[in-house]
Amino acid sequence: MDWYGVGKNENKEMVKNFNLSNMSTLTKGSRSFSRNVKTMGFNLEDRLAGGRISRRRSLRPEEKHPAVAPPSSGQQHQQQNNNNSNLSRRRTTTASGSSNSTPSRPSAPTRIIYRERLGYESDLDLPFWQRTWFIGILLVMALSFFGLAIFLFLTLDSDYTSTPVYAATSEGVEITYGSVLKLMHEKTRFRLHSHDVPYGSGSGQQSVTGFPNVDDANSYWIVRPMPETSAKQGDSIKSGAIIRLQHMKTRRWLHSHLHASPISGNLEVSCFGDDNNSDTGDYWRLEIEGSGKTWRQDQRIRLRHVDTSGYLHSHDKKYNRIAGGQQEVCGVREKRADNVWLVVEGVFLPVSESK
Repeated sequence: MDWYGVGKNENKEMVKNFNLSNMSTLTKGSRSFSRNVKTMGFNLEDRLAGGRISRRRSLRPEEKHPAVAPPSSGQQHQQQNNNNSNLSRRRTTTASGSSNSTPSRPSAPTRIIYRERLGYESDLDLPFWQRTWFIGILLVMALSFFGLAIFLFLTLDSDYTSTPVYAATSEGVEITYGSVLKLMHEKTRFRLHSHDVPYGSGSGQQSVTGFPNVDDANSYWIVRPMPETSAKQGDSIKSGAIIRLQHMKTRRWLHSHLHASPISGNLEVSCFGDDNNSDTGDYWRLEIEGSGKTWRQDQRIRLRHVDTSGYLHSHDKKYNRIAGGQQEVCGVREKRADNVWLVVEGVFLPVSESK
């Protein structure tokens, strides 16, 4: 390079200063490029790790505007070598350096996967009952419902099934005077029942109803003969005989008269009197269905009131207040298929040997 109009020595000095200025500018540019490369490397590593922690390094105040002194020729050569090494992204290691280097720390994705594997293995280490508690609750509920179904099936009253009620034996137990029994209405399968509750209308006497349950002490009746006859306890009862039914708990007699029944308006059936008081309103004539001549448990019967000629009857119309759920028992003058009764439970006295 020739500088015209300048001396030779001055020309050399200007060339030297020009080269130093260019090297200083090159040093600044290489440093800036190295920082940019490092920053790009950190940002790339952060993105691979999930971007949770920003590792971008901020420059210190003194690094932003460094004071650059004119380097010497030896320093200039060393800076060029350093800049060339910084421009390379891949760091080379010697064999000795790789053998003595310590194991590097796992990166962020590796650590996250390792923690997830540890958590999964810890779930497998839980006790069996903790991992299957929901299935256990479902099994307990299923067993409870199954047990409840069995309990209801075993305690279900057989009288509410569609199968007719018969005696334990093929011939049936013979009914005698003094026997204690329960009468069931054949169609509705409610039992003849009474309790110490008077009617709110009509005669105001003790009410008689049909009761749905089996185990009730207010549904027992004692079979008695007429007072004027010679029949006694243990004697057989023939078809057409006049009998009385005494309520075992209240000691009153099954009674009927011309008062209207509360629901249907038919003949009222009540309980009246006591052990020492009885009249013709307590008389009922036994009518056995079929060819039987003596009363047995397996026979279908009708009871016809002597004074009013009304048949003992019941239907599915029920009371709502005092005797809620119990149905009306009344008397009807027509001989119908729905005024048939059956003996279903009781204590039956054996037939007396004396004639």
